[in-house]
Amino acid sequence: MSTKLSLFLCLLYMLSPALRAQTVDRKASTETKNLYENLRRLSGRAVLFGHQDDMAYGVGWKYEEGRSDLKELSGEYPAVFGWDLARLERNESTNLDGVPFDKMREYIRQAYALGAVNTFSWHMDNPLNGKTAWDTTSLVTVKEMLPGGQVHKKYRDWLDQFAAFNSALKGNDGKQIPILFRPFHEHSGSWFWWGKKECTPAEYRDLWRFTIHYLRDVKQSHNLLYVFNPSDFTTEAEYLERYPGNDYVDVLSFDSYQYGPISNGEAFRNGLALKLKIQDSLAKRYHKISAIGEMGYVEIPDPNWWSEVVWKGIENHTPAFLLVWRNAGYRPQEKDNHYYAPYKGQNSAEDFLKMYRERKFLLQKGVAFLNLYAKPKH
Repeated sequence: MSTKLSLFLCLLYMLSPALRAQTVDRKASTETKNLYENLRRLSGRAVLFGHQDDMAYGVGWKYEEGRSDLKELSGEYPAVFGWDLARLERNESTNLDGVPFDKMREYIRQAYALGAVNTFSWHMDNPLNGKTAWDTTSLVTVKEMLPGGQVHKKYRDWLDQFAAFNSALKGNDGKQIPILFRPFHEHSGSWFWWGKKECTPAEYRDLWRFTIHYLRDVKQSHNLLYVFNPSDFTTEAEYLERYPGNDYVDVLSFDSYQYGPISNGEAFRNGLALKLKIQDSLAKRYHKISAIGEMGYVEIPDPNWWSEVVWKGIENHTPAFLLVWRNAGYRPQEKDNHYYAPYKGQNSAEDFLKMYRERKFLLQKGVAFLNLYAKPKH
C-alpha cells in the first residue's frame, strides 16, 4: 500500500467522532463489536466496495482458485463479499446460484483472512408451500411463520440450520467470523413472499424480531450484525413503515438498481441521492451504520457510470459500504449477460479504476490496513 493511501486512511480515523451506540447483541463477540464500531467510524468518510460471489465465479470462469474479476482489474479483491444462503433450508449442497456451500465456507474464511467483510442475504423458499422466494401467491406466509402459526416449527428448523452453518464459520485464528446478516430484504416491494402486499407491517416487524431473538438468545449466535434493507422509498415514513425498532437493527441499508437506457442515469442518480439523504439522517439519529445492500446496472453500458452516476449520487451522504450484484456472465436460459461489477476490458472499467485511484472506493487492501476486526483506533 502506498504511503499516501496509508496517511489518508489514518486521517479518516483521526477525524472520526466518538461512538454512542451498541450492537443489537450485547453479547456479540469482540471482533463483531469492533467491526460495527469501525464501520460506524467510516460512515460518511470512505466507501467500502463490495461484490456478490466475487471469489466463486466471474465472466467466463467458475471456481478457479484465486480468481476475481475485480482483482484482475484493480489488483485487489473487494472490501465486502456478499453470499446468499437460499437452499440451505432445503439441505441442498449448493445455493440457488449453484455455489457449493462447502466452497462458500472456504471463501468466507479467505475473505476474513484478507480483512474483508462478509454479508449474507437469504432468498429462502416460501415455507408455507415450498415454492421459491419469488412466490407471492399467499398472503399469510409471514403470519403462519410466527409463534403459534402453521409453519412456525419449520421456520425454527430453518434457523437451526442457519445457526449450524454459521457456527462453523471460524477463521484461522480460531475465532467466529463476524457476518452482516440481511434477511427479508427489499421488503418495500412485492416480489418476495415477505413483501409489502404479502404481509402487514406488524407481521413483518414481528417476524424480524422473532428471528433476531431466536438467533441471538436461543441459538447464542453472537457474530451477527443485523441489516435492515428496504428498496423503494421517498420519505422517512415509507422507510420506517416496517422498521422493527432500534433494538433489532445494526445497519440501515437499501437496494437500488438502474434499468433501461443510459439516459435513465440522471433519474437513478437523483433517486440514489434522495434515498441516502433520508437513510443517512436516520442513521445519525439512531446511531446506526448507513450502507447500500445491493446496487447495480446490468452490463454497465454507461462508460462513466461510476463517476457520473454512482459517485455523484452518493457523494453528499456516503454509505459505509455498497455492494454490487454478481458477475454470472452469459445465461443461456435468460439469453442475457448478467454482470454488475467491472472486469478487464468492460465498458466502464477505466471509469471504475479512476474512482479507485482517487480513493472514492476502498477495496481489500484498504480494509486490511484499517483492520476492521481490531479495537478502533483513537
